[in-house]
Amino acid sequence: MTEPARILVVGGGYVGMYTALRLQRQLRAELRAGAAEIVVVTPEPYMTYQPFLPEAAAGSISPRHVVVPLRRVLDRCRIVIGEVQSVDHAARTASLATLATAEEGTGAVDLTYDELVIAPGSVSRTLPVSGLLDHGIGFKTVEEAIGLRNHVIEQMDIASSTRDPGLRDAALTFVFVGGGYAGVEALAELEDMARYTARYYHNVKPEDLRWVLVEASDRILPEVGAEMGRYAIRELRARNVDVRLETRLDSCEDRVAVLSDGTRLPTRTVVWTAGVKPAPVLAETDLPLNERGRLRCTAQLAVEGVAHAWAAGDAAAVPDVTAEEPGRECAPNAQHAVRQAKVLAENIAASLRGQPLKEYAHAYAGSVASLGLHKGVAHVYGRKLKGYPAWFMHRAYHLSRVPTFNRKARVLAEWTLSGLFKREIVSLGSLEHPRAEFELAAAPPPAPGDKPSS
Repeated sequence: MTEPARILVVGGGYVGMYTALRLQRQLRAELRAGAAEIVVVTPEPYMTYQPFLPEAAAGSISPRHVVVPLRRVLDRCRIVIGEVQSVDHAARTASLATLATAEEGTGAVDLTYDELVIAPGSVSRTLPVSGLLDHGIGFKTVEEAIGLRNHVIEQMDIASSTRDPGLRDAALTFVFVGGGYAGVEALAELEDMARYTARYYHNVKPEDLRWVLVEASDRILPEVGAEMGRYAIRELRARNVDVRLETRLDSCEDRVAVLSDGTRLPTRTVVWTAGVKPAPVLAETDLPLNERGRLRCTAQLAVEGVAHAWAAGDAAAVPDVTAEEPGRECAPNAQHAVRQAKVLAENIAASLRGQPLKEYAHAYAGSVASLGLHKGVAHVYGRKLKGYPAWFMHRAYHLSRVPTFNRKARVLAEWTLSGLFKREIVSLGSLEHPRAEFELAAAPPPAPGDKPSS
């Protein structure tokens, strides 16, 4: 018997999940006959729908409904929880570290393949800012989103109980670095949530909270256009958000955010959302990269000059065939990633069957952004919307895009219930250290005469 054609999908994000899902359908007969095998290697057993992270942080959506379980959706694929550390495409081999290899202490194992889909996504792009490693908070994962929510409420608890005015001011100062989608939506949703939460504190008022948005360029939300970006700034400033354009974070050592304009902000919260960069595994492959570290790809989503290798999404530099200017590339965003995954899966199936490939061609439809409950901006198909209509379009669009009917129904139900009942204002920070109480209880009592540790 001949070995089945093994398709290795590196990454379980937008591109990885949607490509594998489409391949399941395209290769149904081959999978049933044992002529093909799809292996998905991903660090987490779920796909995170990142546009819902701000609402998860604000408590509008339960964290478990922001993620899609891969084993349920990709029931005809082999799911491997682990990380690809390097790829030798010339030998059709990927070096793989899994939970089992870590426990066994055997080191990475080699996995052979016939077709490679490399879609590991991106990681936060950090700069050499002193103190950022010690005090910065990211906003790319559901764990970071919920951790940030817990952190904001805990800072309000600290401010409510302290007698130190300096500590109180630092606890109630929240600095967000980056004026793109992640930064603006996270700040807007959390400011909305914190303003609502303040009504339940006897000595913390909404005006006591200080929110600062730091952006290095001269505008925010460039995806929605200059006019809507200016509207977003006016909306945020009307809510007492301090928007600093053409400003950088120079340092955040000793819990003091120092900005390039000379401002010093004592703060216990620095949220870093200043862009992303390709996943480091791309540098550990023998595949061609461009100057930004992304894979050079053709319009058919094949890696340029390499057979049997494919890529899309954040990891891929895909030419935009719909652009008027030659040489332009598709933006590394979710809108392109989901559509590219469909074409990518169809092209892999066509390649296996010896059929012609198709080009990826999709004109950018526009963008929508939430600015908190019932507030938003949108620039879609040339139409500009703001306020409630834009917010409603934001929710409707993302509800239509979140995978599976199960998730759609659960998210819609939560939105409906949140409109009927009061917001949840509980911080569950102890979830991040689930064994702390047990370890305290199980620790041996101090010996007589021992001094308590300070």
